Amino acid sequence: MATKQDTGIVVAISGGRKRRAHNASDQRLWGSAPAEVARRLRPGLTEVADQVIKEITARVPEYARPADETYIKAIRLAVDEALRQFVDRIENPSRPWDPDVFRTIGRGEANEGRNLDPLQTAMRLGARVAWRRLTEQSEHLGLTPQHLYDLGEAIFVYLDQLADAASEGFDEARARAAGEIGRRRHRLMDLLLSQPAASPEAIADLAKAAGWRLPRTVAGVALDERSNGRRNLPLPPDVLTGLDRPAPCLIVPDPNGPGQAQTLEAGLRGWKAAIGPAVPLAAAATSLRWAREALDLRRRGVLVEERGLLRCADHMATLIVFKDEELVSALTEVRLAPLAHLRPSQQDRLAETLLAWLRHGRGAGEVAARLHVHPQTVRYRLRQLEELYGDQLSDPDIRFELEIVLRARQSVSSGAS
Repeated sequence: MATKQDTGIVVAISGGRKRRAHNASDQRLWGSAPAEVARRLRPGLTEVADQVIKEITARVPEYARPADETYIKAIRLAVDEALRQFVDRIENPSRPWDPDVFRTIGRGEANEGRNLDPLQTAMRLGARVAWRRLTEQSEHLGLTPQHLYDLGEAIFVYLDQLADAASEGFDEARARAAGEIGRRRHRLMDLLLSQPAASPEAIADLAKAAGWRLPRTVAGVALDERSNGRRNLPLPPDVLTGLDRPAPCLIVPDPNGPGQAQTLEAGLRGWKAAIGPAVPLAAAATSLRWAREALDLRRRGVLVEERGLLRCADHMATLIVFKDEELVSALTEVRLAPLAHLRPSQQDRLAETLLAWLRHGRGAGEVAARLHVHPQTVRYRLRQLEELYGDQLSDPDIRFELEIVLRARQSVSSGAS
């Protein structure tokens, strides 16, 4: 069995061809030539293998490792095995063949980070050498033109089988590597969201093992699973995904980087999601907590966002106000007590006017423009408020608390409407 040193080894086969089914009629191709041909071919297999290896190492840069004896031995093993099994099948067309060595070749290509193109090039070169040797010795081997025709077709059948085996090994290694990377990234997300925060060294070690570049900042993204049935998100590979977590989420590296906003918007199209503020890596859990709170306020209608992605950075004041709703309710009861005896419609009009006055200035004209009412109406309401609140409206601390409770009241009213 080949080892990791066997990676990149090549055989006398030709890749890149469309895979074909192999059936009993293929055995006829090997059986066309007399079994004696196999016995005549065996003594020259070493020489053919030398020619194949020389051709490949000279013309395929990825396999040119003349100083690596272990690697050359691995190439020799693969080429010898390919030639041996081909000749064995000429002698006994029903003999089953062993694809394990060639699956190992494919796994090796994947482990070395290559695609199958260099291997396929090497296969074609090896096939050319083998076919040339057959034609040159056809008279000595006693091969008729029909024998050569059938053996030439048998080579292509055999090449397809070897290519299939190498592709299976390649796909298997890729899947295994992707699965391992996925598991490591899953553990990395657990580590980043753990409380208390994990040590920077532990995070750095696992990030390296997971192939994840440590960013300067991160942001947590909370997802509302009910908003979309898709389980795969078209997002960049450096975004850590936790779709299988009880509360689906993402960790986005450098969320304020070039193009990140557009990429997230496109990738999360169709989802209801909230992104927390950009924070240092150690505070990833905090960013996600804010995102989840924002998403909850969105479900309740307190926060409204036309686009799919709700950004905490655009609603920090509301998030702070609703951080302790019991405390806000208690403050509301105290600060809005002067309005309590009025009819609900009167309370709404005076609360709206007072908030506009606190936010946009004390001129009746500006407040009227904000509320789209006549300035005289605003003056009338402001006189009512002065009668109800008296000197309280001149106290900056009370005005600050009034703005807090009126903003919260407005948000709740907007969500309920």
